[in-house]
Amino acid sequence: MLPGLARMAGRLLEGVEPPRVTLVRQRLDPPVLEDIEAGVRSEVRGALERTGRAPQRVAVGAGSRGVANYGRIVTAVVETLREAGWDPFVVPAMGSHGAATAEGQAEVLADHGIERALVRATMETEVVGEALGVPVHVDRNVVEAGAVFLVNRIKPHTSFRGSVESGLAKMAAVGLGKQPGARTMHAEGVNGLRDRIPAAARVLRESGLLVGGLGIIENQRDETARVAGLAAAEIGEAAEAALLEEACRLMPAIPFGDLDVLVIDRMGKDISGAGMDTNVLRRMRVIGQPEPQPHAVTAVVVLDLTDASHGNAMGIGSADYTTAQLVSKIDFEALYTNGITAGLIGIERMKLPVIMPNDLSAVLAAIAARGRSTPIRLAWIRDTLHVGELHVSEALAEEARGRDDLEVLGGAEPMPFDASGRLRPSA
Repeated sequence: MLPGLARMAGRLLEGVEPPRVTLVRQRLDPPVLEDIEAGVRSEVRGALERTGRAPQRVAVGAGSRGVANYGRIVTAVVETLREAGWDPFVVPAMGSHGAATAEGQAEVLADHGIERALVRATMETEVVGEALGVPVHVDRNVVEAGAVFLVNRIKPHTSFRGSVESGLAKMAAVGLGKQPGARTMHAEGVNGLRDRIPAAARVLRESGLLVGGLGIIENQRDETARVAGLAAAEIGEAAEAALLEEACRLMPAIPFGDLDVLVIDRMGKDISGAGMDTNVLRRMRVIGQPEPQPHAVTAVVVLDLTDASHGNAMGIGSADYTTAQLVSKIDFEALYTNGITAGLIGIERMKLPVIMPNDLSAVLAAIAARGRSTPIRLAWIRDTLHVGELHVSEALAEEARGRDDLEVLGGAEPMPFDASGRLRPSA
């Protein structure tokens, strides 16, 4: 703990109290893919049929995000490729994540439940072409195999808007490029990234490396809603753009605006590339990019970092207050490797917010600085992937009681801080 931090917090926050909170559930009826393996097999076979390519050695690109059922999905892709006569292995396709080391990236995939024996990890790349004036780097193991099939979630990007955002084209352009590829793709900020992603995907297609991919769409409950196989010619084009539109409709959202305080139990690279999804926060935190208006929340408090982040707290700059516990978990080599590689996008997002000694003082500091005396509008969530249920202060609970899309569960109770100031994680 920083010297004097607890003493300072006790002095400045005397008399500030956390509100009582009520559990609220969003009334949702999203699509869910019931038989994941069957869905994967059908879609992968369809994509392979549309490619018309003969089976060969093939890399399966897998990323770092905490995608629901990701280990099962990647394993099913590998098995389906093998059944179709291909010779598959898995490569990390995650840019500079995993501290930009081969072992670190392999560990990330192991955390997803992907068998370590399937993985061939390297940070070495080869340049296979040029996209809008910049070299396109590709994992050397992919180049040596001569073919790659990608597996990634399709969703809105946390930094820009375009016809394709986070998904298969981005994995082709940035993920497979390792640290040097990620750096060149990010070099001109968000506008450059938006334009270079589909251009780089086309380079991989024209090189003959790109076989196809499996796009994953999740619902508002962090469940697999759908999988869609795409042939190489469809990646980065209209077919992927249509999947993005579907993903946008199923995006999680906090069902309240104009919050004074948003308390988030945890952030992490397994939750979002930005640690906390900026689409949910409605905060961009990128130099030169306008912030969404009206703002959704005055003060964001994030309490902890997921173990699966391996110390990479990229996106911590989207918060206003955090805890000494979270900061103690940061691997600054991993954070700064990711942040500096992201260029302009990373400058604000790798900055540290105000550090408080524990959860209670971080929440109280945000309450004390909210800037108005009306009944506090506070929401408390597990993370930005899980907002189907959330705890809210009485002002928001009263609003929820008058809405058909929300269900109030039980009555108001004190926020469950223990004697050390730790907040019991939200259910």
